[in-house]
Parts: sequence; C-alpha cells; structure tokens
Amino acid sequence: MADEFNTEGMLDMYLFENEQLLEQLQEMVLDQKDAECFDEDSINEIFRTMHTIKGSSGIMMFDNITAISHKLEDVFFYLRESHPDNVPHLELVEHVLEVEDFITGEMEKIKSGQATDGDPSEIIADLDQFLNKIQNSGEENEAKDLPQNVHEEPKQFYIAPVASSDSRFYKINVIFFQETEMANVHAYKVVYALKEIAEDILYSPEDIIADESSAQTIIEKGFRILLQAQASEEEVRNIIGVGYDIERVDIYECHAEEFLQGFDFGETSIDLDSSVEEIEAKKEGKKEEKKENAIAPGDYVIKPKEPGKPKKLVKDKAKSDKATFISVNVNKMDMLMDLIGELVISESVVMQNPDLKVPGLDLTNFNKAATQMAKISTDLQNVIMSMRMVPLTNTFQKMNRIVFDVSRKLGKDIDFEMVGENTEVDKNIIEHISDPLMHLVRNAVDHGIETDEERKATGKREKGKVTLSAKTEAGKVWISVTDNGKGLERDKILAKARKQGILEDGKPDSAYTDKEVYQFITLPGFSTNEQVTEYSGRGVGMDVVVQNIQAIGGMLEIESKPGEGSTMSLKIPLTLAIVDGVVLETGTSSFVVETGLVKEFVSVREDMMIHEPTGDEFVMLRGECFPVLRLGDWYGLKDYQQSVEDGMMVVLELDGKTICMFVDKLIGKQEIVVKPIPSYIKKVRGISGCTQLGDGSIALILDPSGFIE
Repeated sequence: MADEFNTEGMLDMYLFENEQLLEQLQEMVLDQKDAECFDEDSINEIFRTMHTIKGSSGIMMFDNITAISHKLEDVFFYLRESHPDNVPHLELVEHVLEVEDFITGEMEKIKSGQATDGDPSEIIADLDQFLNKIQNSGEENEAKDLPQNVHEEPKQFYIAPVASSDSRFYKINVIFFQETEMANVHAYKVVYALKEIAEDILYSPEDIIADESSAQTIIEKGFRILLQAQASEEEVRNIIGVGYDIERVDIYECHAEEFLQGFDFGETSIDLDSSVEEIEAKKEGKKEEKKENAIAPGDYVIKPKEPGKPKKLVKDKAKSDKATFISVNVNKMDMLMDLIGELVISESVVMQNPDLKVPGLDLTNFNKAATQMAKISTDLQNVIMSMRMVPLTNTFQKMNRIVFDVSRKLGKDIDFEMVGENTEVDKNIIEHISDPLMHLVRNAVDHGIETDEERKATGKREKGKVTLSAKTEAGKVWISVTDNGKGLERDKILAKARKQGILEDGKPDSAYTDKEVYQFITLPGFSTNEQVTEYSGRGVGMDVVVQNIQAIGGMLEIESKPGEGSTMSLKIPLTLAIVDGVVLETGTSSFVVETGLVKEFVSVREDMMIHEPTGDEFVMLRGECFPVLRLGDWYGLKDYQQSVEDGMMVVLELDGKTICMFVDKLIGKQEIVVKPIPSYIKKVRGISGCTQLGDGSIALILDPSGFIE
C-alpha cells in the first residue's frame, strides 16, 4: 500500500530536514575529529540522526539511503550499548563523513530530478568490516548479551494484533508545537518508527498522508496512537523522541480491555508523575466533570505535586512566545529585493521632481510627508536586507571538511581554526565566494604548509595550522585564509615570471614590491609547484579566485613572510543590491562612485599639476604626488571641463593605491540600486553597472579597480 502514497508534498520537507541534520552531523564530527573518541552525547546524537534519516528515507522509498543510514546506525548502536575500548577514532570519523557524502550526493540527485541510483554496497561492506573489527576486539560475552538493532520493513499499513503474555498496551498522545509545518508528515514518521516494535498499531486521524487537512487536526488535538508491543514505556518514548517538532509525548499504559475501547483518551492531560491509582481516580472524576459545563475542557490542568503541598487546580498560564521560522524560496526574496530597489528609485524620482522647484510653492507639509516616507523606505530596505543576510558558518564548516580530507590524503597533521564565522553577508555573496575559498584553503594545505618531516627539519615544533577568519569593516567583508607554512618565495616567483615573459624589459627585480610579486601567482597558468598533484600545480585556481571575486566587486590581497606563512584576504561588499554612492557629472554624462572608495574631494590649482612628456599627469597634495585620471579623456566624452580649476578632483583609494579622478562637478550623495550592464553591451573597463537617478536618467557605476594598473 506504500506504493500508493503521494510523496510529492513531502519531498521538500524531507530534503529540508535531512539537509539540516547532515549539516549538524558534519559539524559535530569535525569538531571532535581530534579527540580520542566521541563522547556519549555525540554517539547518541549521531545514532538518532541516522535513525531519523533512515525512517524518513524509508517513507520516501529511497532504499539506498535507508540501507546505508541503517548500517551506520548499527555501528553507533553497538558503541552506545557496549562502550568498547580501542575504537580507531579517525577511521570512524572517515566512515561517518563517507556516509554523509553519499547521502548528500543522493539528495542532490533528488533536487535535480534524477534517480537515486547510487550504490552503497561498498560503503556498507566497509562499515560491516569496521563493526566486526571493534566487536571482535571487545569481550565476547559482552557482545553476546547485546540486543540486535534489527530493522524490518513494514509489509502493510495495518499490523494485525498478535497478543501474547509479554504484550503491553499503550495509549499515546503526541503533541506537536503549534508552528510545526506539515504535522501529518511528522506524525507518519512517528508511526513508521513505531512499526519496528509494534504488534498492533492504530492512530487517529487515520488518513494522514492523503488528507492534508489532518495536519491541522493533529496540531489542535494531538496525534493519538494505540500501540501493542513487547517493549517498555522508556523504549517507546526513546523511539518517538522529542525534537524541534514534538513538544510533548504523553504515554499511558493500559489493560487490553481499555486498549480495545479505542481512542477515548479524555480531555484532561495525564500527569505522568502520579500513581496508577491517582490516574484511575482522575479518569473516574473526568466522567462527573463532563456533567458540569461551568468549566470548559482544557481550562484547568493538574499540575505536578510539590513536596509537602496538596494538589490544587490552577489556571493554566499562557505559554511564552517562541521564535517561529518559515522557509522562503530564494527567487521570491530576489523579486522582493528588486521591488525594494524600484521603490528606492521611485522615491528619488518623487523627491527630485522638477515640478517641486517652481518658485513660491509652500512645501512644508510635503517635506514632512516625504521625510516620513523616506524613513519608512529606509527601514523597509534594512529589514529586507537583514532577511537576505546569512552567516558564514555553513561555508566555513565546508572548509573544515576540505582541510580534514586533504590533510589526511597528504599525510599532514593540520589544525583548522574558524574566527568570526557568525559574520553575516548577502546570500548571493556567499554563492560567489564558496569556490574561491575552496581554492585558497586547498592551496594553503597542499602548497603552503610543509610536511611534518619538513617542519621538524626547519625547527618548527607547532602543528600546521590553517585559520579562516571573517570580519566587517566600512561596508566590506574581509575573509582571510592564513597558514603557518613556508610562505611564498619571492625569488622563485620572479624567476618563473621572467621565464613566462611577464616582467617588463629593463625593469630590475628590486623595483617590484613584494605585493606586486605575489600578485603574479594569480595570473592564468602561473604555478611554482614543480610537481602536479591532485590539488595543485596546473596553474589553475588562483586566476579563477580573482575572476570570481572581481565579478562581485571584490579583490584579493596577498601577504607572506618566508618561513612563517601566508595570508590570502578577500575584500568583498556586504551586499550587491543597494549601496551609498556619490553622483558625479562630466560633460553631459552622469557617473556614480561608491562612497566607501572616496577618500576626499579637492579643488586644485594649475600650479599643483605636473605634466609629463608622455602625457601622464600628476597632482601634488600635501607634499605627495598622485596620478590624475581625466574621466572625460578616459571615455572620450565631449564638452567637458579642460581646466582643473573649473572642475573637482575626487581622490579614490583602492587596494592601498590612490588615484585622483578629475570630473566637472559633484551632484550629491544618493542611495543607488545596482543594475547589471546588459549582456549585449560589450564590457567596458572601469564600469561595473548602472543605476537610475531621480530625474529618470541613467548613470554608470564606476569601478576604480579598472583605472588602477
């Protein structure tokens, strides 16, 4: 009958819940990878995680995921029950991560609409071998007394009663949190888990899969179960569990006669701390209470008896509000962000409408209303931006996994440290930095940190270490990958650059700064690794890092000390959507530059200018000489100011370099909505996007990194 279930509505919930469980599993395992063994809480948590994934995968009929999760559950069932000594911890960690990788891969197939056709037999065989090894290393008599973790696939939806002298009968009421979504699916997971021990099981509401309205009934009245099984109450409670979806589980053991009476559980809650006699008396009193309608059912509950005080009826207090969450499609969030951007543009159009400049108009009330509208618009923008902001925790945790895998394969003993992983950035930014971070971390492990033998030979006593850190500063996010390895070799990089013809003719090596030399490694095809490995040496990777970072308006900085290590820092914007900008005008064209890049505005005189025979211009500001870029000349504009005394110098600082950009005049500061340049327009150096101004005209957004060579 299971083949007839409609699982389409359950699939999103299945993927969402199991992704959360797998992320928590990986984080827990990696946090304890350097310990001697898993602690008891972790063993129980991993067992419960695998049990949950096994159950939900069985419901969805993903047999290969069910099989592999059940086998790993077997391993942790043995660890939980027997507490064996001398378990090879790192080997166990690798097995857990291997299972996590397999399940994650199968779930990716499900997302893309492919069949879950992965073969887990090899992994299951390895787990069997590992389980046999730890079982044989323990005491034989201990192993004999252990119960088997047997999973029998339910043959049918209803199990016929086969009562025996050992059978026990339970009335169970599962109370879900009010905010639980698709409670009927969660209820079926409870039923599916209980079927492993059930001799007979009935539940109400009955049609919890096909009837979606049963979810509301379950939330309001609870999910009622009649269970016949040869299991203790504690075993039943452990199987059901209490998690983020289940608030409370009431279990009442009864006689066979009461079991056959059905789902008459009563309206008052069962006090599990009371004696059987008290519960029976309460049931009798309930019948009389129904006759008196002065007190509605549920208005009063019996509270636990305090020492030395009689029980009393007290008015049930309202529960404190819990934080509720809702999953929203990212595409809908993007659409909402676009609408907010259009609202910001419309606000600028209204505020800068030329009709408002008519002399003699009394705009007092208008300005008050406009100010209030601007405040609401800003608050709305901030709320939407905060909804899009997500912490870097998951991204950083993936890097932890990479360090673990690569270091194990290369035979290096490396610690991994995360700093500032709770830093929040726009979700779109995270999607762009995952690959660059992966390349940087792999390079640090493979190319940066020496082997254990090399570190000992150079007198380094501490272990290899990779530190991934994040911080926010002036509207930017700094993400750094630091290692305590051998650092970059300047001479070796220069020799490779000379061999590839990158260096300028006649320019001595000493004329290149360390920062300029280190930037050579980001060029396509440039690698100082003499030996090609699985992770580096082909000259690809660092150029991909730079391209991906530049695509979102970021940059890469490299610092290194020979023999001490290197630091690769990504400087990226917090968000790509709405930024503060300064509107400039040159000729008849308008431009916008991000406020954070502007150091100062300066009016200069002609005697401050230096003109080189090559045509290059420089300006002296407070004893320092800076290059000048005339925006009109750069883009070949017409009718722009030629005299520097009639225009304005905008001093821009980027990546430690300063350039003075000459424009006709400044228009003002404005929030700008970043729009991409249409794909049918050729990419222009120094232009990163466009925006609409308050008067409806289009302004180009400048990217100063295109001006600085």
